[in-house]
Amino acid sequence: MGGNAAISLSLLSLGPERKVKCYNEYFVNGYVFHTEEYGHGRKTYNSSVCIKGSTSSEFEVDYYGRLEEVIELQYHSEQNRVFLFKCYWYDTTDRGIRVDPHYGIVNQLKS
Repeated sequence: MGGNAAISLSLLSLGPERKVKCYNEYFVNGYVFHTEEYGHGRKTYNSSVCIKGSTSSEFEVDYYGRLEEVIELQYHSEQNRVFLFKCYWYDTTDRGIRVDPHYGIVNQLKS
């Protein structure tokens, strides 16, 4: 293992630093994510998230939710940062959401 890789692995093994940073918005790969709290009182905002997924069966299952927090963990080095999205996830059964087959718009159903 190279010297830089060994140092990076050693720093990761120490775990994250005790301080974290919280954000109400985050920019990555051309996308902007806003927390739900950030959007309160604004005319337009989007705190929705979608995770494309699959199960062990033959059917694909997509997961939908609202972004509640963006948390940054620092691992004792500038290069070792991890961003976590805390989300509220919707019930993805037929009772929880409805997806418009033509436009792909997802609506949360009231429970």
